[in-house]
Amino acid sequence: QSSLERAVTAPAKRGRDFVTSRAVLPRSSTDSYLSTLLSSVCRLAMVNMEISGMDCSTMKALLADRAHKLLILDCRSFFSFSSAHILGSSNVRFSTIVKRRAKGSMGLEHIIPNEEHRARLIAGLYEAVVLLDDRTYELDTIRKDSTMMLAVSALCRDPRGSRIFFLKGGYEAFSSEYPEFCNKCSPPTGLSLPLSANSVPGSADSNCTPCGTPLYDQGGPVEILPFLYLGSAYHASRKDMLDTLGITALINVSANCPNHFEGHYQYKSIPVEDSHKADISSWFNEAIDFIDSVKNNGGRVFVHCQAGISRSATICLAYLMRTNRVKLDEAFEFVKQRRSIISPNFSFMGQLLQFESQVLAPSCSAEAGSPTISVLDRGTSTTTVFNFPVSIPVHPAASSLSYLQSPITTSPSC
Repeated sequence: QSSLERAVTAPAKRGRDFVTSRAVLPRSSTDSYLSTLLSSVCRLAMVNMEISGMDCSTMKALLADRAHKLLILDCRSFFSFSSAHILGSSNVRFSTIVKRRAKGSMGLEHIIPNEEHRARLIAGLYEAVVLLDDRTYELDTIRKDSTMMLAVSALCRDPRGSRIFFLKGGYEAFSSEYPEFCNKCSPPTGLSLPLSANSVPGSADSNCTPCGTPLYDQGGPVEILPFLYLGSAYHASRKDMLDTLGITALINVSANCPNHFEGHYQYKSIPVEDSHKADISSWFNEAIDFIDSVKNNGGRVFVHCQAGISRSATICLAYLMRTNRVKLDEAFEFVKQRRSIISPNFSFMGQLLQFESQVLAPSCSAEAGSPTISVLDRGTSTTTVFNFPVSIPVHPAASSLSYLQSPITTSPSC
């Protein structure tokens, strides 16, 4: 028997909420009562399907021999997954609001956001689906409202011919036994920089100072994602450094820092000041689309402002929040692990909290009776989103934006 066959024929692990029901087809198709009863039992069996535990050695064998037939769903947090994960795995995550609104019933589009993987599952191309969390050995110990149990429930309702397993011991056990099958992203140590860019052949013109950016705690640019880097204007003036990182495009989040190498890289300018009156949120979607465009073309984006602390960090946080559907605090911790000096100003944090409400609960505003966001020309719209202690314009003119006096609060019904 192959390792997958041994895993598939292994005794099922009975979880607290997974009682196996085995239906026998009725002998007479005319017995409508029995047929209806059996149909109900079959539906119950589908929801409460057997789920088997898979040990780490079997998982390793499957990855080595039949990885293309295996769908691995990692139910840990975005931060944990991004720091380290099993090769080929996908991250499953839900916001608290999505969990509450789903009432325990998640669709496959929430469980498997990757369209290609979802299509392969629906087509029956996976022989096994393996779910894992941090360290679970027994299903009985998992909370019913946990991400893993919600994913298991959704998959059991519509398994598409795939057997469903959970990895015994989770990522911790597997990574300790088989680290060669894991991808661990260590925080970058940064490139070695001289104190002066004047002596570097690949740096900007020696007569052009990069916005007077101090060199304290600068180190080198840091990798947020394989295609997204964060740093300062000083880093942006170093062509040798940008080329070493494979940068193909830059987002300049400032009104006065020059674009040094417009003949060599693609530039996107976001002319905002690091001020409590600046409206940076009106640029979020435009910046995110730019990053995705570069990513889809196989490029890498370097995001910078003057010091790489407030404005550029805010753009990176917004990107993580929307594309990964994570809360601000989780995205903030993720970026801070890589560049410890990030510190968006209070106004920017308030705008990020507003953005969090939009990306995590897109239909919440309608149910709460608040106006929905409208995408209009920058500086012309006064539509508000959700309920605020103080009404905050979405795309106001720079001169009319009032000081953000407190972080947002969503409606209690959300």
